[in-house]
Amino acid sequence: MIKTRLFAVTALSLAVLAGCGGSSSGDSAPPVVEPVPFSYVEATVSSLHTSLETGGVTCEEVIQGYIDRIHAYDDDGTETELRSVVNINPDALFEAREKDLNFEVTGIDGPLYCVPVLPKDNFNTKQMPTTGGAIAFQYNRPLEDAYTIRRLREAGAIVIGKANMDEFAFGFTGASSLRGLVKNAYDQSKGAGGSSSGTGSAIAASLAMVGTGSDTGGSIRVPSSLGGLVGIRPSLKLVSQDGIMPLASWQDTGGPMCRTVEDCALMMDAMVGFDDSPHANQRTSFEIDAPAMISEDEYNTITGVPDTYTDYLEADGLNGARIGVVRELFGSNETVNAVMDDALAAMEAAGATVEDVTVDDLSAILGDYSSMSSYEFQHDLVAYLNSWVNVMDGHIQTYQGLLDSGGYLPNYQSSLEYRGTIDLDNLTPEQQEVYSKNTVERPVFVRERLMRALDNVDAAGNSLGQPYDVLLYPTMTGLAGDLGGSPSAGSNNRLSPFSQFPALTLPAGMATNLDPAQPIGMEMLGREYAEPTLIKIAYGYQEQVHPRQPPTFTPEL
Repeated sequence: MIKTRLFAVTALSLAVLAGCGGSSSGDSAPPVVEPVPFSYVEATVSSLHTSLETGGVTCEEVIQGYIDRIHAYDDDGTETELRSVVNINPDALFEAREKDLNFEVTGIDGPLYCVPVLPKDNFNTKQMPTTGGAIAFQYNRPLEDAYTIRRLREAGAIVIGKANMDEFAFGFTGASSLRGLVKNAYDQSKGAGGSSSGTGSAIAASLAMVGTGSDTGGSIRVPSSLGGLVGIRPSLKLVSQDGIMPLASWQDTGGPMCRTVEDCALMMDAMVGFDDSPHANQRTSFEIDAPAMISEDEYNTITGVPDTYTDYLEADGLNGARIGVVRELFGSNETVNAVMDDALAAMEAAGATVEDVTVDDLSAILGDYSSMSSYEFQHDLVAYLNSWVNVMDGHIQTYQGLLDSGGYLPNYQSSLEYRGTIDLDNLTPEQQEVYSKNTVERPVFVRERLMRALDNVDAAGNSLGQPYDVLLYPTMTGLAGDLGGSPSAGSNNRLSPFSQFPALTLPAGMATNLDPAQPIGMEMLGREYAEPTLIKIAYGYQEQVHPRQPPTFTPEL
């Protein structure tokens, strides 16, 4: 059931306001509620709902306004167009008008009512193609929404379009054969990161209110860092993978990308939940051969998912928090490290305990293991392409068909061919050894060492002090790369997928020594299913520091 706690507060407050002031006489007129104008730049779910409820804006005006912003800043044919959006939902305005027609009866009847959502173009949407960024898949028309997209619609959201991405989610450059290179919203000469590059750039530039990304190795967190966004890679089994074009199902997950922590909390409320689909990948344990969960009760017991993540939006969330700083992950970039040091000082000033912590065998964790996307891509992609019939859209259903189509970036041909040589159901002994190392050995090795760091114990289990709530480090060890090149991301993003633990990136602050200034992100990693803790600490930091600054190139129209 979709949570309704946060949006109800606004309606209740207005009702109380309408009943205050004036005489108790039956002849007295209710006080006039002044319309609250709606600002598209940096809008939040709360500001949208306030404006809707006071008559400051209609839902149709909201959706039309964001479509206008997409046309103005994303596909105006100039050198500065962001190229972050590949499609606009042809039904978006119709859905908005329908909400307006029923508004007097229904009011705001969902926590994401009329919120324009921009999913990455590897999330199935029945109204638009799902391309994965590739021309080869430009006519892919899945018959049903992805599980998470359906849940967002049930919460009242309107899918406004689809976001550009690194083709097949292969990299961090933001390049696709379908729409080209995504540009950084803060500096159009720089890249937006990837692979959820279009979502990152579009939400940073306020071309929609919130978006979704998918993350195999860092694909939510890297573009969120470069876009000054809050991005959450959830615990692996928390969010259903049904209807998300896979890269490697062993470590793929979807998650929200937002400008504020509170909006990401609302997105999490909608995106989580038990899914009985065979493609959900919601297993009972971290082992690759663990059985699938079979019921909502089992899902709730294992995950401990709260009634609503908004319960953890505490302005003093830093007070009493214990934060373990992994200095070994800081790298050598002076700009990044200076912003991080300022952020840590602000956390201490807000009442947090900030201490350096060591992760045992960190170099082995980051250097001896690897992602399994090369091994799983062919197998998982073919399974996805055959999850709906191609009678209506004639979409490619075989891996050889993809190779033969040529509908992809030329520099990806050798990578696609190599991935096509790996048959996951018939691995060679050498391949099986590599696969087992990274699917059987790796999670045990990494989880044990991260838990020791979080629990603040040594290898023998002896206490070294009080446990930590989160581990903290820069999301990226460097800065945005030039357009067409990879950013200086580093390998910090591997900790979460290698362990299946959740990670949240949020702006630490702005690098004001750069021209134009660019956001610097910091990542917090928590225990499995500790998303509430991540949200609480992130919200506390956001409310104390207000680190996000919008880009200057996409102002109000």
